[in-house]
Amino acid sequence: MSCNHTFRVMTCLSIFMMMILFPFRLLAQENRQIVEHEAGFYYTVQKGDTLWNLSKRFSDSPWLWPDLWKENNQIANPHRIYPGERVRLFHQKGTESYAVRSVEKTPPPQEEPPKELPYYYYSPIDSIGFIKKTPVTPHGSIFKVKDDKGMIGTGDLVYIRQIGDQPLTLGEKYTVYRTITPLVDKKTKALIGTQHFLTGVVEITQKDPNFVMAKVIRSFRDIQLNDLLMPYEQRSPKITLIESQKGLNGKILAAEEKAELLGDGTVAFIDKGQNDGVKAGQFYSIYYQEKQRVDPKKKEDVLLPPVVYGSLLVLHTEPTTSTVLITHSEQAIQPEATFRSPME
Repeated sequence: MSCNHTFRVMTCLSIFMMMILFPFRLLAQENRQIVEHEAGFYYTVQKGDTLWNLSKRFSDSPWLWPDLWKENNQIANPHRIYPGERVRLFHQKGTESYAVRSVEKTPPPQEEPPKELPYYYYSPIDSIGFIKKTPVTPHGSIFKVKDDKGMIGTGDLVYIRQIGDQPLTLGEKYTVYRTITPLVDKKTKALIGTQHFLTGVVEITQKDPNFVMAKVIRSFRDIQLNDLLMPYEQRSPKITLIESQKGLNGKILAAEEKAELLGDGTVAFIDKGQNDGVKAGQFYSIYYQEKQRVDPKKKEDVLLPPVVYGSLLVLHTEPTTSTVLITHSEQAIQPEATFRSPME
């Protein structure tokens, strides 16, 4: 067998194995695989629609209509859209990467070198929030920004008042966050938890008897006055892929950014967590299952086989909830969508 033929066979086998393990569109780049994130959801314009009200409906803010116009180059005049016209509501591009590598170490005699498990590389890992039943106890709160700027971002100096007994330490980093109205189960009315929305990272640069000053070293979103501080814990963007919990069923609670439509690349929350055996690095299938009456003479409905139309990857876990990334979607996903353990 020629070397070229052997190389082609090995290449095909490698690609086949990666396609089984990871349901993504891959681009080979040496020994690293690049995952392309691209999603688009569309809406057919109805009579009376405007970019203003579509932005308010699907993005929770009418003031974001310029972004909607930017995503639809076919619209010449943003103040004139017509019934029957197709408008793209959501579009996201980007790349994340994962790889299967061998650790380059000199192996002991007669031993194979240790190998690293497959992993998913998610670079914005520090920016994802979480839902916690009991909110985090804050260590401080921003009460002023130097020069009274309207928007606070990377490089700005902020003034922080201490909250509680934990002192704010000079040179330490803190995650900036705000809490959002607690989530309640729509059926049982039971408390699910409070969403913690991360906005940035600051480093304490100066201490005063009544307050401290800090520099914004990372800004994930617009930082606001009264945002809170908790100790910064660096997360690894390399998420080792592990076997999913068997027999698990749950639902998607909400998107982190409160979008009504979820798609590839959307960060969301699910109603299962550490207490249910959920761990970072697990994949779950997003599905629906319909009931249908088989015999019209009988009043009994039967369950049809489940239809899988998406997948999610667990990024972070709390005792009763988890933060996930939608890695694949064949159609629009909405809050309350169900997920399950991957089928054997």
